[in-house]
Amino acid sequence: MNPHSSPGNPVGRILTASLIGTTIEFFDFYIYATAAVLIFPKLFFPTADPTSATLESLATFALAFFARPLGAAIFGHFGDRKGRKATLVAALMTMGPSTVAIGLLPGYHTIGIAAPILLALFRFGQGLGLGGEWGGAVLLATENAPAHKKAWYGMFPQLGAPIGFLLSTGVFFLLGKIMSDADFLNYGWRIPFIASAVLVWLGLFVRLRITETPEFMAVIDTDSKAKVPIADVFLKNTKAIILGTLITITTFLLFYLMTVFTLSWGTAALHYTKATFLVMQMISMLFFAMGIPLSAVIADRYGRNKMLIIATICIILFGIFFASLFTTGSVIMTAVFLSLGMFLMGLTYGPIGTALAEIFPPAVRYTGASLAFTLAGILGASLTPYLATTLATKYGLPYVGYYLAIAGVVTLLALVSARSLMRSSNV
Repeated sequence: MNPHSSPGNPVGRILTASLIGTTIEFFDFYIYATAAVLIFPKLFFPTADPTSATLESLATFALAFFARPLGAAIFGHFGDRKGRKATLVAALMTMGPSTVAIGLLPGYHTIGIAAPILLALFRFGQGLGLGGEWGGAVLLATENAPAHKKAWYGMFPQLGAPIGFLLSTGVFFLLGKIMSDADFLNYGWRIPFIASAVLVWLGLFVRLRITETPEFMAVIDTDSKAKVPIADVFLKNTKAIILGTLITITTFLLFYLMTVFTLSWGTAALHYTKATFLVMQMISMLFFAMGIPLSAVIADRYGRNKMLIIATICIILFGIFFASLFTTGSVIMTAVFLSLGMFLMGLTYGPIGTALAEIFPPAVRYTGASLAFTLAGILGASLTPYLATTLATKYGLPYVGYYLAIAGVVTLLALVSARSLMRSSNV
């Protein structure tokens, strides 16, 4: 069975539903990341010195990554037991209200210590929803895909990352241009958080019109659903969950270095203006978006493992030259640095969803792929802005690049170890 023979799920609807959901989720997630650097240190942690306030704000940013595995376990359980469609809707309805609530939250000077506590709580809700969103969107695409286009279909939800980032950064950039700094700090930053409610409604409209994937229907027809999917993942698919997590670490680390850390360091230590750096980051997102479909085409032709190995080797080399590329003092060269890093991000991010999905059997695929992805988020991203800032401050910027290169070596070893596992899954 494939999407071309399934009247309930036309190809365009499948790909739109997988893309729009991750676009909304990542838009919500990234507006927090941007605000965590530019707004929250002043609004929710005003009693600390500037450096400490930024680190405290970045700590709440990290909280969502620890919520993601819990979201993956909860939504993965229902995704493998009850179906992909209903679970995807529930995940969207978890993250959306959390984001809107952040936009309505009073600051420290209004409600005191309750402000950062509630901020952390709503941030946790964002992570919980995203933990269940990503895996379901990837499965919606790949489980409806023809065998020779698995990576191509699987890259559509991945495109939600650069599109969501462009939307979130573009909104912040526009608001910063039309508002004074005082107005932006007082209420302007809240607009994208509250406006995300409209995007959530659009996402629900599309997703409520799709039907279940053929592969999940086959699980139902053969009565092969796992009673406790998370137990099966860790007990029967141990190698897949360990290697899947390690394979994905560098993907996360690279992304949050090139977005959150570079924005913070570039505006604070290298003295770029906020507007200039956001423009450079938006340009780099175009290269991120170009790398995703390119890597998917190569992955479908030559294999997911080979594509990921090539991308990881390039990332290791990029890490070695990270500091020298970032500190040229030239706007053009800094834009090239950001664009190169995000293009490499696209090369590793494009096929990663398909690769993770296919190393787990259909009965536990939602749980397995989601957990591998979210556990990698903890190891590769949750503390990355914090650790990178600490390394750069204490030891110098080159050590941030070494941090990336070491993670790349770990991922490379995992990819080599996963060759037989991926071959057994026709990856």
